Amino acid sequence: MMTTDDMACNELINIDVDILAPHDFKQEKLKLSATLRKYYSFCKRRTFGTFVASKKASTTVWNCCGQTFKELSSIHKHVAKTHDTDIHQLTQSTFEVLLSKIEKEATSQQPSTEKEPVDISSWIPDTSHITGDQLHNGPGKVLLHYCYCQLADPQLICAWQKALCEKLQLTGKVRVATEGINGTVGGTKVATDLYIKAMCSHPIFNIMEKEDFKTSNGGAECFCDLRVGVYKEIVPMGVDPDALSYSLAGTHLEPEEFHKEVEALLSKGDSCNDTILLDCRNFYESRIGQFSQCLAPNIRKFSYFPDYVDQNLDLFRDKKVLMYCTGGIRCERGSAYLRSKDVCKEVYQLKGGIHKYLEQFPEGFYRGKLFVFDERYAISSNSDIISECRYCNSPWDQYQLCSTHFCCQLVLSCSACRQGGHTACCPICQTKGKGEEPSATPPQREECECTAVRPRIPQDAL
Repeated sequence: MMTTDDMACNELINIDVDILAPHDFKQEKLKLSATLRKYYSFCKRRTFGTFVASKKASTTVWNCCGQTFKELSSIHKHVAKTHDTDIHQLTQSTFEVLLSKIEKEATSQQPSTEKEPVDISSWIPDTSHITGDQLHNGPGKVLLHYCYCQLADPQLICAWQKALCEKLQLTGKVRVATEGINGTVGGTKVATDLYIKAMCSHPIFNIMEKEDFKTSNGGAECFCDLRVGVYKEIVPMGVDPDALSYSLAGTHLEPEEFHKEVEALLSKGDSCNDTILLDCRNFYESRIGQFSQCLAPNIRKFSYFPDYVDQNLDLFRDKKVLMYCTGGIRCERGSAYLRSKDVCKEVYQLKGGIHKYLEQFPEGFYRGKLFVFDERYAISSNSDIISECRYCNSPWDQYQLCSTHFCCQLVLSCSACRQGGHTACCPICQTKGKGEEPSATPPQREECECTAVRPRIPQDAL
């Protein structure tokens, strides 16, 4: 099996590193394979971030070329404009080191004329020193992670993930595609720690670090079962990854940097008309928790996000956009799509998503619960309740599924209203559900008051 690194190594055979010189890289980059372009883009983003960080004098001050910058966007513009040659030279050096490492690793293995089966057992940790009780009982965790990287054989990675999770008695959902992996799994702390170790030591995913895994209290009971599969996209936006790469994503901001940007936005109040704080999650997620003064599109699926952008382009024209989502993965593709429209002044995204932000700022500018896609529905870091009961409008943020058979809507119905029989998402479903006999065949399209009154793609205004 040819790995991503093997393909990159093959590309190196006829490439002279001199073509990567700063003065002509833009032309020569077009001649490189998609794999090498992604490696270079990775090196450039890392180099740019390191260069900016080297100029930091304090949390909100950067010094460079005898000037002082108090906004992250300002130092970014300065570095991009003034130190373009420096960035290219540093990126070239980093790129050459990376390619040298890839070539060395690839050539250390004897080439085979036949495709040999890969033994995935070598990627599964030894658990002989772990008791079954340690994998089944005890304090638990839920992990959330993703990694964009080229996978030559997603089926093989899928088989490995399934075997790994079963060995560690983990439940959850893992999506694998040629563009990478996206997963959320739950189990004991011992099991999840072993999972992180296995991921970080894998020859493809060793670019990940422990900090790339978002954790919360939970366990295997947070999921009904284990589902691992191969898909076209690791996050379903509905845009072919070959047509729109994650490498076009916006600038990543660390939680403390994002916090300062939001603080600056809020300090301007209603007078701020050049910045948009964009929540790119679904409406039922932002309903129970969101950043103050954000724009939260009333869309039900992330696959609607591209159409939302297309129909609201004037909203983003000449604006600085600060994007966020649960763990960061939707912003990778969402910011890339927004940038591809070439209407925004700047596009930034919260690195690690709300998850990582709340680890540092539990009482920060994000208020309410954080929606999660498992049986918990939500986790919290503050006591704020920003949503209401569907029926009596009292403060309430605990979701449950609509009681009507085959309706997949989530409903906010407080304890008192549920005791009174209000267990459906809307009056139509409540009436439809009375005396309903479960059918073996679901309706072709879910329809109720909830779907009827909400436009598929809303037209928004600031």
